[in-house]
Amino acid sequence: MPSEFVSTDGTEKEYLAQIDYVLPIGENAQFEAGYRGNFEETVTDYELTEQMTPNGNFVRNDSLSNSFTYNENVNAVYTQYGNKIGKFSFLVGLRFENTQLKGQVDAKEVENTGNGQLNINFDKSYAGLFPTLNLTYQLNDREDVTLGYNRRINRPRGYYINPFPSRSSEANIFQGNPNLNPAYASAFDLGYLKRWEKVTLSTSVYYQHETDAFERVQEDTGEVTPNDIPIIRTIPINLSTNDRIGFEAGLLYNPQKWLRLNGSFNLFRFQTEGVFNGVDYGAKNLSYFARGSAKVTLPSNIDWQTNMFYQGPSNNSQTETEGMLSVDLALSKDVFNTNGTIGLRISDLFNSRKRASLTSTDTFVSENEFQWRKRSINVSFTYRFNQKKPEREQRNRNTNEEDENGGF
Repeated sequence: MPSEFVSTDGTEKEYLAQIDYVLPIGENAQFEAGYRGNFEETVTDYELTEQMTPNGNFVRNDSLSNSFTYNENVNAVYTQYGNKIGKFSFLVGLRFENTQLKGQVDAKEVENTGNGQLNINFDKSYAGLFPTLNLTYQLNDREDVTLGYNRRINRPRGYYINPFPSRSSEANIFQGNPNLNPAYASAFDLGYLKRWEKVTLSTSVYYQHETDAFERVQEDTGEVTPNDIPIIRTIPINLSTNDRIGFEAGLLYNPQKWLRLNGSFNLFRFQTEGVFNGVDYGAKNLSYFARGSAKVTLPSNIDWQTNMFYQGPSNNSQTETEGMLSVDLALSKDVFNTNGTIGLRISDLFNSRKRASLTSTDTFVSENEFQWRKRSINVSFTYRFNQKKPEREQRNRNTNEEDENGGF
């Protein structure tokens, strides 16, 4: 059977411009304003070569090989004001954003697989206002109640809007959608925080309403491979709504100076609604995820940290996805009077960070397994000339604060 070879190379440039103004007002109030510009250009070269006959030479497929240049330019201005009056404090803010998306495909041939015509080259922009409101009431020195609201934007990634089809096999094609619009969400949360001497508990209930939510759908193109296997196209679309309600709890336990435990659990229910090409993709689902970490200071000041993440099973209108477990392990030791650090990190200790799914439709059934990266082991040595160890690293060694690099 003839084989094929797929390679994807990418380069990315990013420029950031930012200016902030802060004006303290009295002891407890503060006014802020600022501008942030983020300018990105990503060039993705996708090449597919295939054999015309078994054991033959590999030939470039010009109908699928292409170079895609994607630019995302975001300009934003914001202002916010915060104050504390007795046990009550608040923060109110407003951000204005303007986003420009540009895409250009360079290819010898153009093939538009599946139903519906997509714009190969595009230049589009959109703007929006994003308010924020956070309220906090201090019950006592160790207890707080919070109430928050904010409006968010979820922009499509370059991979999601690249209109040129790519494939992982003859029968499995992914095609981005440049007609994809950003998703907007309004989020509300009510939280409670309680601190004890060695334990901190945080809980919250939340609700989020999202419009134009992203969804990946799979369609039978009506075409077949030379072996008469149906060709399936995956394309991201905007569904009409996504409503999510959930509960989250986090616990930080620091029983000894040499031991710190941290864990969180999030249970949520979501419901999506939307129709694409005459097919109803509405669905309901209940799922959860959990995170945990343990940091131990061993004899000889060796730091040992283990991070765990578990994503519960979930489903949408087409696909059932199995649960996924991931565990990372890291060891570090300062040497040469803390000027140097030796580190050992094992990512995905059990090689289990795999997403397995089963897709069922009226015309086909598809099983998939995707793995971001196989288990890897990294050994490092860092030596600092005429500088101290970064303050954050020292602080994490001596306080209860969560290690910023400990998450996933």
